[in-house]
Amino acid sequence: MEPLSKITGSGPGPYHRQPVPEVRLGGGDRPWWVRLGLLLAGLGLFVTALGLMKSGARSLIPSLEGSAFTDSAWSTLGVGWLGACILLSGSPVAASALTLLDGGAIDRSQSFAMLTGSRLGASFVVLVVGVVYALRRNAGRRAPLSIGVYALAVTAFAYLPGAALGWWLLTEGHLDGIDLAASPGFVSVTDRAFGWLPDLLAEHLAGGLLFPLGVAVLLGAFACIDRVLPAVDSERFEHGRRLSNPWVMFGLGCFVALLTLSVSVALTLLVPLVANGYLKREDTLPYIAGANITTLADTLVAAVLLGNPDAVRVVLAEVIGVTTVTVLLIAVAYPLIRRGAIAWARVVLGGRRQLATFVALLLAVPIGLIAI
Repeated sequence: MEPLSKITGSGPGPYHRQPVPEVRLGGGDRPWWVRLGLLLAGLGLFVTALGLMKSGARSLIPSLEGSAFTDSAWSTLGVGWLGACILLSGSPVAASALTLLDGGAIDRSQSFAMLTGSRLGASFVVLVVGVVYALRRNAGRRAPLSIGVYALAVTAFAYLPGAALGWWLLTEGHLDGIDLAASPGFVSVTDRAFGWLPDLLAEHLAGGLLFPLGVAVLLGAFACIDRVLPAVDSERFEHGRRLSNPWVMFGLGCFVALLTLSVSVALTLLVPLVANGYLKREDTLPYIAGANITTLADTLVAAVLLGNPDAVRVVLAEVIGVTTVTVLLIAVAYPLIRRGAIAWARVVLGGRRQLATFVALLLAVPIGLIAI
């Protein structure tokens, strides 16, 4: 079997320094009035999307109730996982988990499982970007396919035990005393400004179309917000040295994901940096772990805007569980996690067949969960 290093043109030599292609994320270079307009558009689309998805969820109850997609928490875990892989983004699927809960289509344990699945599948986009980057003619000798494998491995290491802890907190009622919601004044302002559009569309469209339309509008909202946030580019990471302190990388991952409100964007930023030797691939593991925590910020905002206490508790359970496990892993077992991720990446990237099998499993496992 031909090794993947030969397929992608990577060599055994030391990390080299080629000019890194600039990767700009955000819209800090736009005029303030353009950013203000995009912010208002993004907020309007965000609220509109939640309204559409909320109304659509109610209309989906008869078809989803007792179906293979919602008959158990395992099924909703698979739906969240597979949906994030297909959409190449976890945020719309995470928001869907909350609106389905608010609409009564699923209960809070199923919503929690779907939210967890959306995070497990969200890093799939990094593997896709790594493959595309490796196939470019000017990709250099080090194609960062390992970043996608690391992202998926670190997410599994943190989210599976973290979800178990969060599940316990949620199902045992330890978070029932938390009642966090947007103030009535803020909700009334957003309803007056944007709430009329979901109602108008609901009058003229079939109920089954509202939920997928809401997902599409939500993607548009995220696109607008991405163009408002401060610009982050790969040049800001280039200082002639590699970051190797795990806590520094962990904090950096938290910051970038919070700044971009997207784990997919935050992790994709690593692709050209690793490809050109500005970051050592093994040092990105804490960065990935940090990004996986703060990426839930936009989901928490969606839960608060929905005004559903259970939706807020679902997100908080995920955040508390994953944060606790992640911090413990970095503090106590980071060398072990690092060695395990490196060994796993070597197995997956050992050849075309191994990589194809890995991708097939990423899609087959959630389908199997849905079928349970």
